[in-house]
Amino acid sequence: MDILLPVIAALPFLGALLPGLMIRAGRATCASYTALSSGLAFLLLLICAPTVMQGEVLHFRLDWLPALGLNVTFMLDGLGLLFAGLIIGIGLLIILYARYYLSHDDPMGQFYTYLLLFQGAMVGIVLSDNILLLLVFWELTSLSSFLLIGYWTHLPEGRQGARMALTVTGLGGLAMIAGMLILGNIAGSYDISVILTQGEAIRDSEMYVPALLLILLGAFTKSAQFPFHFWLPHAMAAPTPVSAYLHSATMVKAGLFLMARLWPVLSGTPEWFYIVATTGLVTMIIGAVIALFKDDLKALLAFSTVSHLGLITMLLGFGTKMAAVAAVFHIINHATFKAALFMTAGIIDHEAHSRDIKRLGGLRRLMPVTFVIATVASLSMAGIPLLNGFLSKEMMLEEAVHTVWMGSYYMMPALATLGALFSVAYSFRYIVHVFLGPVRDDYPGHPHDPGFGMWAAPALLVVAVVAIGVAPFLAEPLVRTTAHAVIGGELPEFHLKIWHGVTPALFLSGTAVIGGAVLLAAHAPLMRGWLAAPRPEAKVMFDATARGATRLSGWLSDSMHNGSLTRFAAIFTITVVAAGLWAWGGAGIGAPERTMLPIRALPAVGWLVLIVSTGCLIAFHRNRLLALVLLAGVGLSVSMAFVYLSAPDLALTQISVEVVTIILLLLALNFLPKTTPIESSTMRRLRDAALAIVGGVAVSALTYAILIRDFAFDSISAFHLANSYKGGGGHNVVNVILVDFRGFDTYGEITVLGIAALVIFALTDTVLRGPGGRWLVRWGAGTDEAGDRHPLMMVVATRVMMPIALLVGVYIFLRGHNEPGGGFIAGLVVAIALLMQYMASGFAWAEARQRTPYHALIAAGVLIASLTGVGAWLAGRPFLTSDYGYITLPPLEKFEWATAMGFDLGVFLTVVGAVMLALNSLSSMARRRGETINIYPMDINPERPDSPPPPPTGPGGEKET
Repeated sequence: MDILLPVIAALPFLGALLPGLMIRAGRATCASYTALSSGLAFLLLLICAPTVMQGEVLHFRLDWLPALGLNVTFMLDGLGLLFAGLIIGIGLLIILYARYYLSHDDPMGQFYTYLLLFQGAMVGIVLSDNILLLLVFWELTSLSSFLLIGYWTHLPEGRQGARMALTVTGLGGLAMIAGMLILGNIAGSYDISVILTQGEAIRDSEMYVPALLLILLGAFTKSAQFPFHFWLPHAMAAPTPVSAYLHSATMVKAGLFLMARLWPVLSGTPEWFYIVATTGLVTMIIGAVIALFKDDLKALLAFSTVSHLGLITMLLGFGTKMAAVAAVFHIINHATFKAALFMTAGIIDHEAHSRDIKRLGGLRRLMPVTFVIATVASLSMAGIPLLNGFLSKEMMLEEAVHTVWMGSYYMMPALATLGALFSVAYSFRYIVHVFLGPVRDDYPGHPHDPGFGMWAAPALLVVAVVAIGVAPFLAEPLVRTTAHAVIGGELPEFHLKIWHGVTPALFLSGTAVIGGAVLLAAHAPLMRGWLAAPRPEAKVMFDATARGATRLSGWLSDSMHNGSLTRFAAIFTITVVAAGLWAWGGAGIGAPERTMLPIRALPAVGWLVLIVSTGCLIAFHRNRLLALVLLAGVGLSVSMAFVYLSAPDLALTQISVEVVTIILLLLALNFLPKTTPIESSTMRRLRDAALAIVGGVAVSALTYAILIRDFAFDSISAFHLANSYKGGGGHNVVNVILVDFRGFDTYGEITVLGIAALVIFALTDTVLRGPGGRWLVRWGAGTDEAGDRHPLMMVVATRVMMPIALLVGVYIFLRGHNEPGGGFIAGLVVAIALLMQYMASGFAWAEARQRTPYHALIAAGVLIASLTGVGAWLAGRPFLTSDYGYITLPPLEKFEWATAMGFDLGVFLTVVGAVMLALNSLSSMARRRGETINIYPMDINPERPDSPPPPPTGPGGEKET
C-alpha cells in the first residue's frame, strides 16, 4: 500500500495535462476529465485511510540524492490523511462549482490546469517526509497560486493581488528554507520522520531560536498571520472558486499544517508560546474587527478567514495537548463552513451581479436555497449550538481559560472572548444585511437561485457542518487519529459532545453571542466611527515598500550594470581580490611543507610559449583572425601541459574542444569585421591592465601557497581510486567520475549544452527572419567570392579522413570506461570529422547527402542519458548509479558490459547534435548572405566569366549520364 503514496501525489500533476486538451470537447467534458484525476487520487486515499485510522503510518522511500539528504520520501499519517482529504475532497467540489461559475469567456481549460497544479503541490506538501522535498512543493504552491489569483488577467487588482501574494509568501518561503536547513542539521537528517524523534535535541540546541524564527516566518506568511495578513484580502480579486479553495481550505492552511507537523519538536518552550500564541491572538482579533466593517462579501470572508487562522495558530501556540486537539477539530470545521460561505458569496455575485452588502438585502425571498446554505454556514462560523463551529469554539475558550499569558490568568480568556464576539458580529451581519430585510428594486441584476450544479457543492459542505454539530462522534475518530499525529504521543482524555456542562467556556461563549448581537445592532454608528478614524493601510505600506525597493534595485543596476563588459569584469575582479585579501589576512596559514621540484627544460619552454601566446593575444586582440590563431596556440599549450602532467583524458578533451571551437569561430568571423574598433580610453585600458595583473598575481600566489603545503584533510582522489572499478566497473577514474560519481554534473552539462545549441539556432532563425536577414542579403550582394571556394586537396583529404575519424570516434567511445576516452571526446572527434566535410564541400552539398535532424539528436541524447539514470531507480539505487557485469558472446571472449555506456551514448549524441546545430545556424546565415550551392564537391563559382560551365544535371543535382 506504500506504493500508492507517490501515485496520489503524482495524479494531480498528470491530470493537469488533460484540461487544455479536453476543453476542445466541451466544458462538461473538460470538467469531467479534470475531476477524474482528483477522484482517482481521492479513491486511493480512501483505500489507505483504514490502515492509517488504525494507527499505522505508511512510508514510501526512493533515494534520489542521498548524499545531499534529498530523497523522494512520502509519509501518510493522521495529519497527512486529514489535509490530503481536505485538499482533494474540497478540490472535487470546487471543480464541480467552477464548471457552472465560470463564464463562456473564461478559458476553463487553463483554469483547471492551474487548479490541478496547485492541488498537486499542496498534496505534495502534506505527504512529504523530507523537508527538502517539502520545500520544493512549498514553492510550487506559491507559483501555482500566483497563476490562480491572477487568472483574470484583465483585472489590474487581480494582477496586483497575485504579485502581492507571491512576494509575501515567496519571501517567507526563502526564510523557511534557511530554517529547515538549520533544523535538519540539528537533527542530523532531513527526513521529517527522523526529525520528529529529535525533539529534545532540537529544543536544547543553541540554533533552536534561529530555526524557530525562520520556520515561523514562512508559516506566518503563508497562513496570513499578522503583520503579513494583508495579502489575503487582496487575493480575493481571483474568481470565487479560487477563493473558496486556496483561501479557506488549502493554501492558507499550509502554514498551519507546518506548525502542526513540527509541533512535537518545536512546541513546549516559552519562545514558541509567546511568539505563536501571541501572533495568533493578535491576528484573530484584528482580522475579526476589520471583517465587521467590510462591505464586500469576499473581503468580509477574507478577513474572517484571517481571524480563524489566527484562532488555530493561537491554539497551536498554547503548546498543550488538548489545545492541539482543539486546533485539529477547528481546522476541519473551518474548512467546511468557510468553503461553503465563499461559494455562496460567489453565487450572490454571479446572480445579483454585486458583492456590495450596501446594494443587497432581502435575498431571503429571492434566493431561498442560497439563504439556507449561507445561514447555516454563518451560524456555524459564529459558534451557535448544534453546528460544528460551536464545538471547536467551546474547546478554544476552555483552553484559553486555563492559559496564563504575561503572568495574567484573565488576559487570554478576555481577549479570546473579544475575538469570538467580533466573529459573531460579522457572521450575523452576513445573514442580516444580505438576506433579511425588504426586497429591493434596485439590484444590479435579477437575484435568483442558480441551478443545482452551482449550489450542490456548498450544500454538501453544509450537510457536514450540521452532521458534525449534531453528532460530533462522527468526527471523533478522525480527530483522534490526526491529533495523535500532531502530538506524537499519548492523547489526553476527551470526547466530542454537544453538552459539556456549565463551564466558564459556556459563559464566555454566551457573552460573545450576546455581545456580537449588540455590535451588529450598533453597526451603523460604529461604521461611521471606523471610517472617520485614522488607521494604517497595509496595502499603501506594501506599495511604498515595493516602489522603494524597485527604485533602489534600479539605481544599483544602472550604476553597476550599464552594459559595459569591462565594468562587469572590473567589479568582479575587485570583489574577488578584496575577498581574497581579507581571507588571506585572517587565515593564519602555516609554514611551507613541500619543496619545489626542479624546473626542467620542456615545461619551461611550454610555459614560455603559453605566456608569449597570451601576451600576444592581449597585444594584438584587435586583429580578430590573428587573435583566433593565438587563442588556438594558448589552447594547444594547455593541452600539452595536461599531457605532461599525465592527464590524457583532459588533454584529449582540451584539444578536441579547441579544434571544434576554432572551426566554429572561423566560420563566425566571416560575418564580423577584420578588426575590433578601439572603444576604451588609454587610462581605462591601463586601469583594466592593472586589475588583471593584480588578479593574476593573487591567483598565482594562492595556487603557489596551496602547492607547497599539505592538505589538512585526506584528498577525495583516494576514494575515487579505490572505488573506481569496485563501484563503477571502470579503470579510467576520470570517466567513472563523469558517468557515475559526478554523473549529475555531466547530466547537467549536456543539458546546458543542448539548450545553448537550441538558443543559437533560435536566435539565428529570428535574426534571419528580421532586418538582419535583409542586411545579410544586401551585404552579400556586394562581395566577391574566391574562385576556388573548396580546394581539391582539402576535399580529398577530408574524404580519406572521414571513415578513419569515425572509426577513431567509435574506438574512443568504446574504450572510455577503462582507457582515456569516453562519450564526450568521441562526440567531439565525430563532430570534427563532420565539420571538415561541411567546410571542404559546403554545407548544402554535405547536407544533401547526410540529412540528420540535429534537434532530435540532442533530444535523443538527453533522453537516453535520463533513461539510463532512471534505470538505477528500478534497481533501488540512486539516480545515475551505474552497474556492470561480464558476458560472453561466441566467438568473442568474455567482456565487460556497463550501464555507463548508455549514459555515455547520450553524452555522445548530445555533443554531436549541439556542434552540428551550431554549424547549421552559421551556414544558414552564410546562405542568406548569398553563398551559391555546389553541384560538385569542389565546384568553381559559375558566375565568374573564367569558370567553365557546369555539366548538365538531373533532379537533385546529380550529373546526367
